[in-house]
Amino acid sequence: MSARTARLFLVLALSAAAGGAVTGCGSEQGSGRGAQSRVFGPSPVAEARARQVADAWDGSEAARAWRKGYYPTEEGVQLPEDAFHDAADKQAYGNHNFTLHGRLPAAPRKDGRVKWESGDSLTLPLMEAQEAYEAVAHGSDDGPRLIVTGAKLGEMTLATSRGPATVPAWLFTLDGYDTPLKQAAVHPFKPSTPPVEPVAQGPSDTLQPLPRLVGTAGDGRSVTVIADHGACDDGPAVDVLETDGSVVLSASVVGTKEGPCTDQALREMVTVNLDRPLGDRVLLDAFTGRPVPYGRP
Repeated sequence: MSARTARLFLVLALSAAAGGAVTGCGSEQGSGRGAQSRVFGPSPVAEARARQVADAWDGSEAARAWRKGYYPTEEGVQLPEDAFHDAADKQAYGNHNFTLHGRLPAAPRKDGRVKWESGDSLTLPLMEAQEAYEAVAHGSDDGPRLIVTGAKLGEMTLATSRGPATVPAWLFTLDGYDTPLKQAAVHPFKPSTPPVEPVAQGPSDTLQPLPRLVGTAGDGRSVTVIADHGACDDGPAVDVLETDGSVVLSASVVGTKEGPCTDQALREMVTVNLDRPLGDRVLLDAFTGRPVPYGRP
């Protein structure tokens, strides 16, 4: 195993309450300081914890299940190619505000197939169009809304723990848009019980939990995650430990300042470069000992 310091590209800071749309492999939007590049080294405590997590996962039953199952590593919804036409439509999507005009079709069959580039495949139960619609359309405020006028069963490509996969998807027609909104039509597997417990103490400057994975680069040579920090520090750092079977990310806060400080939670997107493509290695959070979660909060 080799531990090293990741080069961090801190893209955007935002308050914990702010929302952002995720498209394709994901994006996070907000206001804050501009792009920076900084290098930090892991603390001995964080490095020891990362090695503990890697040793527990490498060769474990949970890791074997991860490589055999259907575990998306990005959100199971993809926006129309021309999204969005205006701020109102963007707001409607961010707030999950949709209106259905007409009736949704029934699933034409009970099962669908997830297919990987390797030739492997899994047959999984298809969700009905109504369930897929409710996965994206569960907002209830009085703001602007997107209008769904129909749906049909099709396919989409998602990043998964086993690489890109072609997945059954419901394609929802949106009023005013030339291409559909796609929602995966099969459920991911439930994660196996992790082989290591979370850290006993709560978050600290030494180690913080990672809220979520935003996306993986197309070549697999970098991952982008959301990391937390406060108003009186220099921001988050994410260090990486790579092994043959896993990639362990250790998030921390650097440059904590003494004295009075506002009680404010901030988040930044952090892109971590890898020595080699992620592939089917498990992307793990050192704090929780679990795979880094994906998708919108």
